[in-house]
Amino acid sequence: SGCGTFTFLSSAVAAVSGLLMGYELSLISGALLQMRSILSLSCKEQEIIVSSLLFGALFASLTGGFLIDRFGRRLAIIIASSLLVLGSLLLLPYESYGILIVGRIAIGISISLSSIATCVYIAEIAPQHRRGLLVSLNELMIVIGILFAYISNYAFASVSHGWKYMFGLVIPLGAVQAIAMYFLPPSPRFLVMKNNDEAARKVLERLRETSDATKELTMIKSSLKDEHQYSFLDLFRSKNNMRARMLVGLTLVFFVQTTGQPNILFYASTVLKSVGFQSNEAASLASTGVGVVKVVSTVPAMAFVDQVGSKTFLCIGSSVMAVSLVTMGLVNHNIHLNFSSICRGQPPEDFFLQRPGNLTGVTNGSFKDLFASMALPERLSFDTQRSTDIARTEELNRTATSAGKSTTGSHMESEEVAVVLKWLSLASLLVYVAAFSIGLGPMSWLVLSEIFPGGIRGRAMALTSSMNWGINLLISLTFLTITELIGLSWVCFIYTIMSLASLAFVIVFIPETKGCSLEQISMELAKQKYVQTPLCWVSQRREKLMPVEPAKREKQQL
Repeated sequence: SGCGTFTFLSSAVAAVSGLLMGYELSLISGALLQMRSILSLSCKEQEIIVSSLLFGALFASLTGGFLIDRFGRRLAIIIASSLLVLGSLLLLPYESYGILIVGRIAIGISISLSSIATCVYIAEIAPQHRRGLLVSLNELMIVIGILFAYISNYAFASVSHGWKYMFGLVIPLGAVQAIAMYFLPPSPRFLVMKNNDEAARKVLERLRETSDATKELTMIKSSLKDEHQYSFLDLFRSKNNMRARMLVGLTLVFFVQTTGQPNILFYASTVLKSVGFQSNEAASLASTGVGVVKVVSTVPAMAFVDQVGSKTFLCIGSSVMAVSLVTMGLVNHNIHLNFSSICRGQPPEDFFLQRPGNLTGVTNGSFKDLFASMALPERLSFDTQRSTDIARTEELNRTATSAGKSTTGSHMESEEVAVVLKWLSLASLLVYVAAFSIGLGPMSWLVLSEIFPGGIRGRAMALTSSMNWGINLLISLTFLTITELIGLSWVCFIYTIMSLASLAFVIVFIPETKGCSLEQISMELAKQKYVQTPLCWVSQRREKLMPVEPAKREKQQL
């Protein structure tokens, strides 16, 4: 059974969901710089806008498994892409805090549902010897989406209402994916679950480019029978050490979130602006470096994980994260800025001052006429306030110009000092992102897909995914508030402690699964002695694998 062009094409189209997910998760980093100024958002309102997407994602993770099993993986991806298009369209015409939240919730539901459905769909259409490569394609698309989001942030940073263009860019891609998925085949495994064996056979023959897929169809039917031996409650029982495995999985997801990486995606531009990258353009451009580093770091990690091992990458990643976070904390501790600015950002008048030509000569009447086509009744008071802000802008523009000449000289020396510190802060941030991208980022989900038996793997992944989104929601909802209270440097020190704790946890509890089949991993973890002496499991595993290796190599050659 080979991996034909049609199989790769189907996987690539489905993996577009990963690109959309990475883009939507990171887009808010730069868009928030404009929205908080234009809409005069408070600290808490900014956190709610960021976290509303995570609320939708949490809801979808709790119900997505049922929808995928009931209606199919392909249809779930089509629904998710359509919902993303609708949610994005909802954000474009209006400048309303409430509409932003509703649209972001819809987008959150979309990316969460598509992330679950895409991984399952690709895994079920891929041949066994290419499953790892094709499934990892989704992870690669996520980091590419993150990079595109940061590039979009920079491209539209100085454009009036550029955040609308940022949200609108994904609409054509989401629509194309929804249409393309309609013409792709459903998962053969889903067809077997629905007792449609003949259709499943035809799909397999098309995917494998063969005239006889009886053997693989028989294996699918056999594996589905085995999955009925587990129930959801078995995850919390001692049967086959399922409770211990579940605790390991949940703790690993906990460290993925509490080491601080998700906040870098959401608040990268905000954080960089607070450490010396003063303009929206500079902060967004620096954030683009974060996206580049994530892509560059993820590719070799995916390429060499089978040779190096996921546990080794996890240890290296956590160690380097701790070092870079300490450096970042010390640097930020010596940058004497008003950290309340990280929350409130620049006021509307400063935002307009950066682009003096954009609103010059705009009267209250023409300003209202310009946006009359997209106005709602509840925006009347907002427009009135906006007009007042513009009037203040003209006055502040005159005073700022005269005052700027007298204060330029006094700031020269402090700015020279800040140059070294802000670039050192950016460098440590990029190292931190790279360490996460080779460690906790991709490897934690690889470990989670390996430590649970096939019969309950889907439900276990759904539970860990729900906890992942839940903790992400809590952390993102409080990041700006906590940073304003204790300062960015102490936030970095807290993340350092969590990184060291994750390193200790990985060393003690995470098995090295390099060279093991899923069946071998499950058999070893089911033994009681693994719970009692997890550190000894690696050497025991290697001894058991020695006689298996020659046969394994011979099978691969065949």
